Formats: sequence, structure tokens, C-alpha cells
Amino acid sequence: MVNIPKGTKDVLPSESYKWHYLENTAREVARIFGVKEIRTPTFEHTELFLRGVGDTTDIVNKEMYTFEDKGKRSITLKPEGTAGVARAFIENGLISSAMPLKMYYITPVFRYERPQAGRLREHHQFGVEFYGSKSPDIDAEVILTAYTFLSKVGLKVALNINSMGCKECRAEYNKALKEFYKDKLDSMCPTCRERYEKNPLRIIDCKEDNCKKINENAPMITDYLCGECSEHFESLKKYLKIAGLEYTVNPRIVRGLDYYTKTVFEFVTTSLGSQGTVCGGGRYDNLVEQIGGSPVPGIGFGMGLERVLMLAETMGIEFPNNEKVEVYFASMGEKACDKAFELCYALRNKGVSAETDHIGRSFKSQFKYADKIGAKFVIALGDNEIDSGLCKVRDMASGVETELPLEKIVEFFIK
Repeated sequence: MVNIPKGTKDVLPSESYKWHYLENTAREVARIFGVKEIRTPTFEHTELFLRGVGDTTDIVNKEMYTFEDKGKRSITLKPEGTAGVARAFIENGLISSAMPLKMYYITPVFRYERPQAGRLREHHQFGVEFYGSKSPDIDAEVILTAYTFLSKVGLKVALNINSMGCKECRAEYNKALKEFYKDKLDSMCPTCRERYEKNPLRIIDCKEDNCKKINENAPMITDYLCGECSEHFESLKKYLKIAGLEYTVNPRIVRGLDYYTKTVFEFVTTSLGSQGTVCGGGRYDNLVEQIGGSPVPGIGFGMGLERVLMLAETMGIEFPNNEKVEVYFASMGEKACDKAFELCYALRNKGVSAETDHIGRSFKSQFKYADKIGAKFVIALGDNEIDSGLCKVRDMASGVETELPLEKIVEFFIK
């Protein structure tokens, strides 16, 4: 037998309704915030992620699924959604669209990392990308979009925010970090020693225990913000307060991607132990220009739906299952089976979910099957019902039976 690859997971028919609920909720939230869907390819040219995500990030250095295709081109399965949307924005001339341009996606992403709670090598993200506005109120709107989705799902989360400043702020901050770390390198992990030379900001994001301890006393970027970035951050706080959304300023949030500028944020929970981040995002005003387009500001977020689902289950949240069969026809005898088939199809044509037997079960077994699939109503058809033209509709929840002429069944369920 060939088993499923490590770090992937099957979504079985009995669980798919939960995914449909999450996806439909995401689409509904996008609709009320005026966000339209964009779909980008599952794979892109590797160069896109090298230029966009950053060649000093863990994603690019350790986690990308990269291969050479038959045309000798380097191709990568997308490890995140933002870079592909930025490429599509440039390539399709979306800069001429009415701004701000608000887009969302629900997409698989691929990262070669150690599978752990709520994190798989193939997982699925709900994300948004808003282009065309530098104003901090659009930052707040992106955050509120994520919060609205998480709230509708029923999750209890806390918002952490930070600012990573602009290029000028970052340069001063990197100098301060290098000065802080220079006499501590011998105590740090090999990855952080390499980051020290290439991108010291990435050290803040290290998960190694010793490096995390050292980082507790590292300089904070909020102390190095220029006037414009500081004003932007204060305005974001104002808009969050207007919306009534509580937040905590966490100067240790730097996110794991190089394209972030100014606002970064995370929604976190303690219900998943150490892996408490449910959603993360931020502003990336230089990304479009960085990969070859005209300068356009942008901000977005991404959240793993597997993690949302796992957290909901941990919290005891039950998703509504609206995909159960409405009507099941239990039939016995050729004429009754034919009539059940006819009525089943007639109901489906009117938008009513209906099922009937296809494998020759006994009446008793058919009723058990109807109960197992959660059918709301069961109609038993045999010789007596066919001869009399009457049948009984049983409400499986209450046990109440309603007698109906066969020709009135469709009308009964669509009124």
C-alpha cells in the first residue's frame, strides 16, 4: 500500500462540511468588507520568492518545495500567498484598477518543515491583500477583516501589534542589533550567526531557547521609529480604539518575511501551546516595486485554516452541518424503487437534497442508513404505497408522521 506523504492530510467526506463552513464564512466576511477573490497558480518561478519573500528567510532557505521542470526552469510550489498576488497585480495591469484594490484568496501553500500541531507541509490559507493606500485606517480595516472572520467562527483571540518601520528606521535598528549581538555570537545558534551578517532583524524571530533568552534584552524597534512611522503607528492605534478592538503592543513581533514595513500584527491564542499564532500579517509598501512593478503600497494577512479548525475543536466549537440529506426514500419492490428514483430526481431538480437505496438493503437496513447519514425525513415506499397512491413522511427528529399523496411530495418539501 502507498501511504499519504508525511505532512499532508486527507479531508474525509464526514469532515468536509467543516471546511465548507470555514470557506463560506471567509467568503461572506470578504463580501461585507468589499473584498474580491483572486486565484493565482499553485507554483511560480522560484525567482519570485527569492526577490519577494527574501533569501535570508527560513521559508526560502529551508522550507520551499523547489524543482526543475522539463524546460530547465526553477519552479517553486507557493509557500505563501502574497508574492503570487503581487506578481499577478503587476502582470495583469491591476495598477489601473480603482484603488484601494481589495483581494482575497483561499489557497493551498507548501512548506517543507517539521509537521506539528496545526501546521502541515501542505496546508490551506485564507488571506487578503489590500493595495493602493498608505493610510493607517486601511491597516485597521485589514486587521478588522481578520478579526471578524475569527469572531464569526467563534474563536477567542488576542491582537498583538508592532511597527517594523521603513527602510530608514530599519537601517538604524539593524545597526543597534549588530552592536547588541556582536559579543554574544558565540552563544547563539549557527543560523543566527549567519543572520547576523545578512539580516540581523531575523535573529529576533529565532525559536532556539538560548537565542530567545538573549533576545529578551535586545533593542526594540519601536525605539527607532522615525517621525512618519511613529505617527502611522499611533494612528493605527486610534482606529483600533474607534473600532473597539483591544490590542497589545508587542515590539518582538517581526514576522518571518522580508517584505514587511511599518504595521505588523498577529492574532494569538494560548489554546495551542507554544504554537499560538492563528493569523499574521502586515504592511509591505515596497514589495511590488521589489519584484519589478511601480511603487504601490499594500497590506494583508494570511491564516492557516487547519490551525483555525484545530483551535475551534480545542475550544469545543461545533460547526453547523447544513449538508445533511433532507429526504431519504426507503423502497422495496421494483415499482417502489422506480418511484423512489423518480421522486428523488424531481426533488433534486427543485434544490432539495434527496437520496434513495442503490444496493438492495432491507427496509430495516435502509432506515438505519437514513439515520446514519442524518436524513431529516424518511419516506417508505412499498407495494401498498404504490397501489394506494399515499405515503407517510416521517420526521426523524420528532418521530411525527404526515400522510401525503405521492403527487404532493415535491410540493410538500419546496413550499
